Amino acid sequence: MELHSVEELMDLLYACRGVRDARGPARTPVDLHEHALRTAALLRRSRPADKELQVTGLVHPIGQLLRPGDPAGQAAHAADAVRLLLGQRVSRLIRRHPWLGGSADDDLASLRQAAEEGRGAGFDAGVLEDWRTVLELVAERHSTLRAVD
Repeated sequence: MELHSVEELMDLLYACRGVRDARGPARTPVDLHEHALRTAALLRRSRPADKELQVTGLVHPIGQLLRPGDPAGQAAHAADAVRLLLGQRVSRLIRRHPWLGGSADDDLASLRQAAEEGRGAGFDAGVLEDWRTVLELVAERHSTLRAVD
């Protein structure tokens, strides 16, 4: 599946509401929608100028909706789904997000930290509609870059 518009992506993100995930036996289940909002909000706080990284935090859980029975392939499917809409950087970060290990990539480290904190953070991260403009901005920027290439 490839997402071709921010509206399609928003619909998928709204569909995350009420879907719970517990990655691994030691994890407490979290609502994917709330987790996405908290991860993006934490990235907005720590990296306010990096809209692509914030959007990555917002959309990283969609693979669990796209491939619910395939935990190993969820990140790859999410990355493939957003690549045309949001660009290679967002896609690359989503694809690499679940793989732990010694990474010198500051973006990936920030994403992982925010995603972990977002699993348990008990704060109001706002609503999905607050992110529409940021998603549109990243999609437009990527579309403009694609047109230049």
